[in-house]
Amino acid sequence: MRFFAIGFGQAGGKILDLFVENEKKRGAGIKLHTLAVNTARTDLMGLKHIPMKDRILIGQTIVKGHGVGTDNRMGAKVAQDEIETILNAIDEKGTHDIDAFLIIAGLGGGTGSGGSPVLARYLSEMYSEPVYAVGILPAPEEGKLYSLNAARSTITLLKYVDNLILIDNGAWKFEGASLKESFAKINEEVVRRLAVLARAGEPVEEGMVGEMVVDSSEVINTFKGGGISSIGYATSMAETEEEKERRKFSLKNLFKREDRGTYDEDKSMKIASLVRRAALGRLSVPCNIRSAEKALVLVAGPPEHLDRKGIEKAKLWLEEQISGVEVRAGDYPTRRTKYVAALVVLANVTDIPRVKQLQRLAVEAREEAEGAERSRLEKTLALFDEDIEPLF
Repeated sequence: MRFFAIGFGQAGGKILDLFVENEKKRGAGIKLHTLAVNTARTDLMGLKHIPMKDRILIGQTIVKGHGVGTDNRMGAKVAQDEIETILNAIDEKGTHDIDAFLIIAGLGGGTGSGGSPVLARYLSEMYSEPVYAVGILPAPEEGKLYSLNAARSTITLLKYVDNLILIDNGAWKFEGASLKESFAKINEEVVRRLAVLARAGEPVEEGMVGEMVVDSSEVINTFKGGGISSIGYATSMAETEEEKERRKFSLKNLFKREDRGTYDEDKSMKIASLVRRAALGRLSVPCNIRSAEKALVLVAGPPEHLDRKGIEKAKLWLEEQISGVEVRAGDYPTRRTKYVAALVVLANVTDIPRVKQLQRLAVEAREEAEGAERSRLEKTLALFDEDIEPLF
């Protein structure tokens, strides 16, 4: 899956930077165009793996490179004022060989929350490629203002993107970790999911052929229809010492059908179990799996540990779990890891408790802000003599 990935704002830039670092380390050769956009110069300078030429500072005449804080209306205005700068940078890098745009942004702050919907609108109007967004929801303890920003941004993004993948900071708590450490770990989890998704439809390593290929068109069809998606992920060691000995024994006894059959069945069950763990474990945003309209399964790992029957079992199981009937599944063989990883995309989910909570917190924040503003005005006017009339 060839993405043109744009990190918008501080959180979006950090995740994109980590994604680029991850791809460099793996040496996977996945085609990826990148841009980092921000109103804060220090955030852009803090990136380590995105080339300087691919970093865009916007809003200098208004905020002087200091960011827009938590004012996402200002973030939207700055993005609108300088949208040509961003679009020109995209055109210069070229879009002829991409499958989709991917905007990554934190939805609780100012720059990414306000600017990403503006960019999504223009991309959807100007290009035929689908536009996806990865939106990071703030945790409830980050405050009601962040929830209000996220609610505004989410509603606007859903109007312009082909699909919105949500990541809930509130659902990703790490015992004993500080807020900063937790955010860093969350970013790593996001990158792991994006890395597997980026494998779909890309050439596998020389001499390896996937048994069930999932190409970019199947990813696009899974996300088609708009709405919100959640992504699950699970990994396991490709092979324990006990399993390694069992496999050696089975290979020595190829003519004993019962031994070989037992080994194959174990491998099949391991894949099916891993996919279930991914779908029922820690999702990017917790949701009711039965409210998903579509699903996608992608299993990656050493080829001798991938199993077509296991993937088919997992696919049948998922078909029984979701509300729709479209489940796509495939594998990606690679020797660059000792793990087997399962990615499950639950597309167009509708039962998401965190979104309902976000809506409630946003309404409370708006009402409190309006009440506080009226109170301040009344207190200020009370300082003046009642006999003095206003101009109009």
